[in-house]
Amino acid sequence: MADAGHVQAGLIWLAYAVAILLCLGAAIITTFTWQTPIDRSAMVSIVAVVSLTSLLATVLLLPVDIALVSSTGSSSLGAKKDWATPKRVADILLTLKIVYYSLYSFDALLCLLVIPFAYFWYEEYDEVAFEEEGRTWKGRFWAATKYTLFFVTLTIVLFLLGFFVPAAGGSKGHWDLDYYKGLLSQNHGEKALTFALGLLVTLGTFLYVIYTSAGLALMPVSFIKSAPPISAPQLSATTASQLEQNRERQRQLELRNAGREDGMPRKDRRELDALVREEQTLVRRERLAAEALGEGKSRVYQIWLKLCALVRPIKMLGGILLLILAIVIWISMFITGIDKAKNSICKQRCGYILGQVHIFQPMNWIFVKAAKAFPVDYILMASLVLILFSSSISGIAAVGIRFLWIRIFQIRRGRTAPQALLIATVMLSLITLAINYAIAMFVAPQYSFYGTQTFCTNEPAYPGAQPNCKHHPELIRPCSDALHYKHAKDVCTPSMMSTFLNRITITWPLFGLIDFWAQYVFMGIFLIVFIAALVRTPRVNMAEIDEFAEADEEESLLASTSRRFGATWQDVRGQPEQSNGNSRNGPVLIRGSRPPGN
Repeated sequence: MADAGHVQAGLIWLAYAVAILLCLGAAIITTFTWQTPIDRSAMVSIVAVVSLTSLLATVLLLPVDIALVSSTGSSSLGAKKDWATPKRVADILLTLKIVYYSLYSFDALLCLLVIPFAYFWYEEYDEVAFEEEGRTWKGRFWAATKYTLFFVTLTIVLFLLGFFVPAAGGSKGHWDLDYYKGLLSQNHGEKALTFALGLLVTLGTFLYVIYTSAGLALMPVSFIKSAPPISAPQLSATTASQLEQNRERQRQLELRNAGREDGMPRKDRRELDALVREEQTLVRRERLAAEALGEGKSRVYQIWLKLCALVRPIKMLGGILLLILAIVIWISMFITGIDKAKNSICKQRCGYILGQVHIFQPMNWIFVKAAKAFPVDYILMASLVLILFSSSISGIAAVGIRFLWIRIFQIRRGRTAPQALLIATVMLSLITLAINYAIAMFVAPQYSFYGTQTFCTNEPAYPGAQPNCKHHPELIRPCSDALHYKHAKDVCTPSMMSTFLNRITITWPLFGLIDFWAQYVFMGIFLIVFIAALVRTPRVNMAEIDEFAEADEEESLLASTSRRFGATWQDVRGQPEQSNGNSRNGPVLIRGSRPPGN
């Protein structure tokens, strides 16, 4: 039977290893898709790829953690499996603890040392200085190291604070539960790590509240509105016609005023200047349409564009599903917040830890039901983690990197500066910690703590034996209800992530208090952005080429859903629809242009 445990654990770790390889590919594609091709740096690209891979490996460790602790118990018997001896369970937890500490330490090293060094290394590069002053690579290295020392000092101070400052939760005996007593950090080294991790989680929560909430609201809407209001062939034909009319009108003005001694009249000059500005806009539109059609590109690229056009309806359906999921996540978080505020065993004194779930919560119910058909629950948890991580990226791209209300960098596909890419990676590192907290404490607390484990409410027949409800299934309860059953601690094994987070909130209640109330701010921002995204008029995605796209362009290029599907079909065919002059939508106008004949 021990072999069965090894096989199951091995399969879970194998799936995790395959996921990491896929994460590496995703990190490479993401880095080179977002980074500007004009101003690339080999070091920045390598650091970004490694960092993104490490972040994805960290967030995907949570479903592995839950799957491993769930595999030790039999949900139908309310007892540990035969192979899950105390030593074997301890070995699994030790392995998880080592992997968690390794990944978090590596993420902290990247966030506090490697990425700042890469940032200053890139900033110190000056081609003119290298040529004129004979500056060496060694000088550039020491200059970057000098600025990075600030972050080294910050890291040292962070751990010293955790090492010497008394733990706020350690001196107050306001609970009598053995499990929570055991979570208190007993030695200074562990207390320092707990403080550092708690501080980073709290810092990440501030970013998570701003960016992940906005991204979770905007991403489904962007998928639903992914179909273009006007097809690329139609845009190309319309733009070419307008450009020809524009240039013809310019020639007429120039011919009409040719040879005038007093020069061109002021009225004609204003009209000509407006036509020149309009011509520049139309040229940008023409280049946009040419790129969308794949003109001048390989045949493979053109086939790829047609496939992208074909999957637009699928993206819209996927957006609807994401929208439903986002609403379910919001409702689940709201219910958990009410449950914690009302039924927490020690309220704000321990960061609103919830001993057991008292109110029906949809995400918990979904995961518990899905767990009956393994590995459906594992796939769903991994998908949930990746959706929140993707929402964070979407939020950073939408909001940009800001200091208060001032935008410092903008994250845009193919136009992201190396400095912005590195800063965004640091932000994602911190947001990852906050995502783990949100899932384990708010989104699916019951499942994140114990997975599918259950226990038998009957006392064991003799000391050292496992209670067994083989013939009394009505006595089987989920491990989230094990708080008041002393023998349940021998059957229910909490996930390592929940142990980390509970240790933080108990040892340092202030962190738990801030993280708890921040979830309400998250839900509020999500609601505001979501409503605004639904009622806001969609904007045509021309800003990637023209940063000065006209604000009222959206009004002239709007279309109904049926017209969006028509634009998709035109993109697939590569030809615009023939117009008989009686189109009820009328001609498509660009700002500053006039209808033909005016």
